Amino acid sequence: MTAGRPPVVLPDGDLSLPAGDELVVTTDDGARLAVTVAGAGDGDLLPIVLPHCWTGTRAVWVPVARRLIDAGHRVVLYDQRGHGASGAGRSPVTIERLGDDLAAVLAHLDLPELVLAGHSMGGMTVMSFACRHGDLLHERVRGVVLAATAAHGLSAAGRDRFWRIALWRSWIERPMARPRLGRLLVRGTFGTRPLRAHVEATRRMFVDTPADVRRECAEAMSAMDLRAGLRAVEVPTTVLLGRRDALIVNHLTRAIAESVRGAGVVELSGAGHMLPFERPDEVVAQIRRAASAVSPSG
Repeated sequence: MTAGRPPVVLPDGDLSLPAGDELVVTTDDGARLAVTVAGAGDGDLLPIVLPHCWTGTRAVWVPVARRLIDAGHRVVLYDQRGHGASGAGRSPVTIERLGDDLAAVLAHLDLPELVLAGHSMGGMTVMSFACRHGDLLHERVRGVVLAATAAHGLSAAGRDRFWRIALWRSWIERPMARPRLGRLLVRGTFGTRPLRAHVEATRRMFVDTPADVRRECAEAMSAMDLRAGLRAVEVPTTVLLGRRDALIVNHLTRAIAESVRGAGVVELSGAGHMLPFERPDEVVAQIRRAASAVSPSG
């Protein structure tokens, strides 16, 4: 931040991306990932990389990113393949592929030390990266925050199937395209008193995500089981959940801590699935806690 000049704080309903460098990272299968690197960065503070959720874009992280930038962090936002401004590439979308995409972004930016925070499918992206790129993880990542996510179990019977039955079948297209009805459909992904702008943004991002990408991602998440690989992760990890999360039920989120040694669980009463929108202050607090656990100088 510029000395003597107060930060520009925009309302949380304004989801325009923070000003920064706009980059394109091309993966080995030709996916062109749209990346924003924002914030001057204080040399004493670790940069933060923020993968987003299924049918989301970089905009999901904007309320959190602005707070981190105002606090002096450099922040990296990118659209996952097939989402937002990013291309889908030649490979099918898999959880493994998403982890490799994150590795490609980190390799391109060449950040010596950083913190990773992933929301929902973005948390699965972080965990996949951790399982598949352990050397890079332990060399550079100083902390991990996993928000409203799971490492397994999304194909189980009962409530755990809600997200994949209700939200990616083809019949959902027409009602989601109607703003008022679409907002009613996505309202259940939030906890108490969400901002209308956040509910509408969630609906709009869903509609804008190609149906084949939604389906491939949903099928990949359904088949995923990262628990074995996570047992080798030794990076300090915090798991966040909203007690009213209707997409990924709480017991699956808590179960991550059974696989990652020493992971802590923080539960937010009244919050739903969309934690970066709903509870940006609490999310930022946990990210900054992870970033301050180890200084950049080691």
